Amino acid sequence: MQRHRNNKIAKQLWKGRKTRVARVLFVLATGAITFVATQANEPKAKPKYPLGELGKVVRIGEEIVTRTAEHHLSKQYVGNSLNCTSCHLDSGRHMQAGSFLGTAAAYPAWSPREERVITLEDRILNCFMRSQNGIRPPKGSRVSVAIATYITWLSEGSSIQMNSEKPLGPNHTPALDFNGMKPDLERGANLYANRCADCHRKDGMGSDDGPPVWGDQSYNDGAGLSRIPKLASWLKVAMPLDDATLSTQEALDIAAFVNSHKRPKFVLSEHLPDDVKLGEYNGKR
Repeated sequence: MQRHRNNKIAKQLWKGRKTRVARVLFVLATGAITFVATQANEPKAKPKYPLGELGKVVRIGEEIVTRTAEHHLSKQYVGNSLNCTSCHLDSGRHMQAGSFLGTAAAYPAWSPREERVITLEDRILNCFMRSQNGIRPPKGSRVSVAIATYITWLSEGSSIQMNSEKPLGPNHTPALDFNGMKPDLERGANLYANRCADCHRKDGMGSDDGPPVWGDQSYNDGAGLSRIPKLASWLKVAMPLDDATLSTQEALDIAAFVNSHKRPKFVLSEHLPDDVKLGEYNGKR
C-alpha cells in the first residue's frame, strides 16, 4: 500500500515537473522568437571604422560627403551650395533617400546616360558635374578616392549584385507608381509654401535648415532630380525631413513646382577639367 502511494506521488511530481519544464521551454522559445523579431526590425549598428590609414580615408570621405561645398578637398570642384548629404540624407545612411548602403556592391554598372559601363568612382565624379554644378574632379584624386572609400565602407558585407540596367545600388530611392496622376503647379505652390518654405525659403534659395532648391546655387538641369518623377520619388521618402508624410500626389505636385523654376543649364564641356587632369572620360561627348 505504501509503495503504491509513493509511486502515485512520484508520478504526480513528475507530471508537475514536465509541466514546469514545458512552461520554461515555451517561455524561452517565445522569448527567443521575440528577440529575433526585435533584432530583425532594429537598424543595423554603425560599422566600426577600419584601422590605420584606411580608416582615416573613410573619415575624410565622410567629412567630404557631409561638408562638400566647404571642405578644403572638394570645394574647388563644387559650383553651388549643395553637399552630397543634401540629397543622400544622413550622409548616405538613410535607407531610401539616396542611400549609400550597399551601393558599392552594384559597381561596375551599365550607365545608359554615358552609354558605357562605369565604376563607382565615375558615378561620384559625374555627380560633381550635375547635382553640384561643378567641375569633374580628376580620377584618383584624394576627393574621389575618399568618397568612394566611404561608400565602400558603408557597403561592407553586402553581396555583389552588379546592375546591368542602371548605375543604382540595391537601396536606391524607389520609383513611384503615379498611376495616371498629373502634376498641378498651383497645388504644388501651396504645398511648398506650407510644407517646404520654412526650411528652403519662399524664394527657394535655402537657409541654414535646408539647401537651395532652385536658382544658381541648386542642382543644374542635367542632374537626376531635375526630372520631375525622380524628384517626386525622392520627396516621398525624404521630405519633410524626419517626417516624410507626403502623399504620392503631393510629392508629384511639389516636384513639378520646384522644377518649374530656373536653374543652371548643364553643358558638358563646361564641367570637364583640363585634358591633362581628365584621365579617360568614359562618357559620350
